[in-house]
Amino acid sequence: MHVLIVTQYFWPENFRINDVALGLKEKGHEVTVLTGQPNYPDGRFFPGYGFCSKMEERYHGIRILRVPLLPRGAGGALRLLLNFCSFALSASVFGPWRCRASYDVILVFEPSPVTVGIPAIVLKKLRGAPILFWVQDLWPESLSATGATESRWILSMVESLVRCIYRQCDRVLVQSEAFRTPIERLGVMREKIAYFPNSAEPFYQPLSLEREAPERARLPRGFRVMFGGNIGKAQSFETILDAAALLRDRQDIHWIILGDGRMSSWVHDEVRMRGLDKTVHLLGRFPAEAMPRYFALADVLLVTLRKQPIFSLTIPSKVQSYLACGKPIVAALEGEGARVVQEAEAGLTPAPEDANALAEAILAMYQMPADARQAMGLRGRSYFETHFERELLLERLDRWITEVKGAAVVCAS
Repeated sequence: MHVLIVTQYFWPENFRINDVALGLKEKGHEVTVLTGQPNYPDGRFFPGYGFCSKMEERYHGIRILRVPLLPRGAGGALRLLLNFCSFALSASVFGPWRCRASYDVILVFEPSPVTVGIPAIVLKKLRGAPILFWVQDLWPESLSATGATESRWILSMVESLVRCIYRQCDRVLVQSEAFRTPIERLGVMREKIAYFPNSAEPFYQPLSLEREAPERARLPRGFRVMFGGNIGKAQSFETILDAAALLRDRQDIHWIILGDGRMSSWVHDEVRMRGLDKTVHLLGRFPAEAMPRYFALADVLLVTLRKQPIFSLTIPSKVQSYLACGKPIVAALEGEGARVVQEAEAGLTPAPEDANALAEAILAMYQMPADARQAMGLRGRSYFETHFERELLLERLDRWITEVKGAAVVCAS
């Protein structure tokens, strides 16, 4: 079948939809992607790209059709609004012209913004293809949780938009089981909702690095607590730095941050102001393919989120990556993310935004025998293979694609 993926973000930006597209291609589907010009996370167009450049590309046999958008800039509220709206408008106007082929299904990837559903609906009306809408972030809840807006009027307007988008979808896929109830409250029938969690790319796996590996030289000696991913407001870096300050006398406990984001400058400044330079190390962003090699050198992998009701419903995608790499996890989360780590018996789950609890969990891991930590990592890998393995999830998606296409044909006849 011919699958059209509508997503604001795609390669060379690093999002899980890249691997899902490859997986569908491997399953024998023809895959076309309608997306924008890459600018995440730096807010500037990637080298070689611009407002109207490289409008068509190929990625491992996948056809990529790009439309113009305004880059997100420094990530301020106005620039993000313009970024979100420009893609929705551009893809709705130019998408039908760019996507003139016949498509069997449309798969929408929605990590934020929900407005990515608008051009998909336009294309559904024109091409007659059913929509599978993969929800990564709940709207409007995410807007208030991240501090984007507290306006009840705006949140009400966004909720109305979300209701309208969901109403046009033939299947709503959720990355967390806890998403079901809030989506049902917006008028989606339970039988239309399906659990489709994130997996992890095949390169996320346990590794044993060679003695002369260059990654070894970049890391400090000692007990390594490693965080990999976005450095943003949602990740509660205040808590991480407070916990690091509580353990500053343990000079052999090192907090290693791999990533970048809107809070990077603030974190750099705080590390310097608090005198944490010897134990907190910000190494910057690396390609996703490089991350497992760094994770292999960690003693503990760290994931954190702020204490917000919306965040208790989600499973941060780095949880799957961490589990796949077979390392013990300290997850300062509550709700679904914590449940996964606890059910896997793969680590410790201190309360979010509690620096004392986080410091105690890290100290417990530090004092734990190495073989006990290794056993945690192995249990995590086993849990990943049972619940989040890539081929298992791709088979599930392939089945849903066949189902919604079949239902659409029956309705049309």
